[in-house]
Amino acid sequence: MGQYCPVLQIIGYENSGKTTLMEKLIKKSSCRGLQAASVKHHGHGGEPATEKNDKDSSRHQQAGAFLSSVEGSGMLHLQASTHQWGLEEIIELYYHFHPDIIFVEGYKNAAYPKVVLLRNQEDEHLLDQCTNVICAISHYKNTGEQKRLPVPHFFLQDDVEYIDYIFQKVRKQDE
Repeated sequence: MGQYCPVLQIIGYENSGKTTLMEKLIKKSSCRGLQAASVKHHGHGGEPATEKNDKDSSRHQQAGAFLSSVEGSGMLHLQASTHQWGLEEIIELYYHFHPDIIFVEGYKNAAYPKVVLLRNQEDEHLLDQCTNVICAISHYKNTGEQKRLPVPHFFLQDDVEYIDYIFQKVRKQDE
């Protein structure tokens, strides 16, 4: 691939399964011979912790990401510091490493294609607040009695189905 590559965001509230989905997508990318990079937004305020034990970016690396980072309060753990790191600046930096795909965990307000994770029906308002949503993945099954979601919707347990769907969308983004 050239300098630019597809970027896919995974968003949702805390404990919605973002990191687990990132791991699945990174592993699938590796199985397809793609070099995946990951960016994690530390959305809990303050700088990310410096220890490596059980941190999400470490989980991304263990899943097969050849490049991963976490950003919070201007600290980008690729060990570079500035007033504030914007996602665009991080993506531009990543292009120098020539990844085949970049997965982003967080940054709800960025404009890249997104997968939204829904813990419950109360989280569905994210679909109205975010742009460029390609699908939603929920912890609950959407029955006929519930409001129809405005994007394709998958149940969390159906990972084979939604991972294939996501990769089809990513492939179209790359064309």
